[in-house]
Amino acid sequence: MKRAGFSLIEVMCAVLILGFGLVALTEGITLALGSNKEAERQTAAALLAAGQIETLRAEGYLTAGEREGEGDGGLSFYKWKQTIKETKTEGLYEVSVVVAQAKSGQEIYELSTMLFDPPITRETEPTARDRDKNRRRP
Repeated sequence: MKRAGFSLIEVMCAVLILGFGLVALTEGITLALGSNKEAERQTAAALLAAGQIETLRAEGYLTAGEREGEGDGGLSFYKWKQTIKETKTEGLYEVSVVVAQAKSGQEIYELSTMLFDPPITRETEPTARDRDKNRRRP
């Protein structure tokens, strides 16, 4: 007499293998979601840091020192600290922006660059030779 079907041992092994597979799948999904959230935080922090440096460029002048502030709108969960240092080369500044979480203070991202702000020079009076060059000839 032949029996069709599976034995109890075979069914229990199949359920055990399926259980391990489901646990591994849920762990993988959890890890992927956590990595996605971290990538989102890094991207927002990089956006805030790059925005601060672009604001400095737009202002058109640099002064050595430190400034702090907080993000606006969707970036309100972050705070930033900007440091501007003079270098040995006149007019060249090292700029660093560190972005941290507003609540915990944990640093998330740091962006450093060099910016050049040409020194202001006073124009000298034109010499007699320069005046002669600029005269119109009849």
